[in-house]
Amino acid sequence: MSGGERRIALAAVAGAHGVKGEVRLKLFSDSVESLSRHERLYIGTVERRVLAIRDGGKTAVARFEGIADRSAAEALRGSLVEVDRTRLPPLEEGEYYYADVIGLPAVDGQAKPLGTVAAVENYGAGDLLDIELEGGKRCLIPFKHGIAKLEDGRIILDPDFLA
Repeated sequence: MSGGERRIALAAVAGAHGVKGEVRLKLFSDSVESLSRHERLYIGTVERRVLAIRDGGKTAVARFEGIADRSAAEALRGSLVEVDRTRLPPLEEGEYYYADVIGLPAVDGQAKPLGTVAAVENYGAGDLLDIELEGGKRCLIPFKHGIAKLEDGRIILDPDFLA
């Protein structure tokens, strides 16, 4: 991986599926399509060719080159399934990948530093930014127009929403 390239986690291996090397994947996106568009993915630190992938309800079931039996599949449990950031589809105006937002500075409307984006959460009602404030305290705020916006490599937010 060159200095400028990053990897984005699309799923994690939840365990083996059957005896022929298939793995169950916990998806970090809405659908299996985020994985199936890629011919090669990183499992842990090893790049592998995707042989097959199918929807398994709340999970996906996949086969990867070089993983031929249950013990090899089980050994991958807990590994992240990642793709190079450069291989992700281009974003439309106003769209973002969570990984691009985490770590950004959070400022108020006058550019006064307030903290850093520690994480992005979504419990079903929209994205929430987990802001770590200057003193170490953390709070969740809605990532919605009028409350917080992504602009020029930082999050500009309304400090009234910081509890």
